[in-house]
Amino acid sequence: MAPHNYSGPWQNFPSIDKWIGFEDMFNRNKSSMSATGNTGEDIGRIWNAIKECAKIGVDERVILAIIMQESHGDVGVQTTFSPGDHIPTGGLMQCSGCAGNPGQHGLSQNAITDMVRKGTEHFKGNLKAHGDQWSGQSIYPALREYNSGSVNLGNLSDGRGATASYVSDVANRLTGWVN
Repeated sequence: MAPHNYSGPWQNFPSIDKWIGFEDMFNRNKSSMSATGNTGEDIGRIWNAIKECAKIGVDERVILAIIMQESHGDVGVQTTFSPGDHIPTGGLMQCSGCAGNPGQHGLSQNAITDMVRKGTEHFKGNLKAHGDQWSGQSIYPALREYNSGSVNLGNLSDGRGATASYVSDVANRLTGWVN
């Protein structure tokens, strides 16, 4: 399945009823997670961490889609630095203020859950800033803000210096695309 290029306001992105189920989505992404050098235990712990952190009030599919977009599910992903201010963004969700474990695999459940919790809490803050609704009206702008720190509500593909296709890529992941 080739990804679709979504752009414009949130209404141009797939509605939640078009998203695939969490278990299906997770299973479709297992080989990508495994290809990063993760152990089977790392992958199982990612599942556990997502299930736990979804209790913060973020859909488990959104958490997984952000993980796959940011790190391909690599628990040992390299830490990156935000453009301009060079703030470290580490871990599975490449979140500001999150400690990463670059090059390491076979991590503890606590280490993996901590990475997912920090990213999920950060995303929840973005979600609250956009109405905290169970709707693309909140979720898609929150994804744009997660990636770029600001949002052009008229065009969620306006990356403002960050990845222009970010929201479109995450939307594609939510509907079943795997890369």
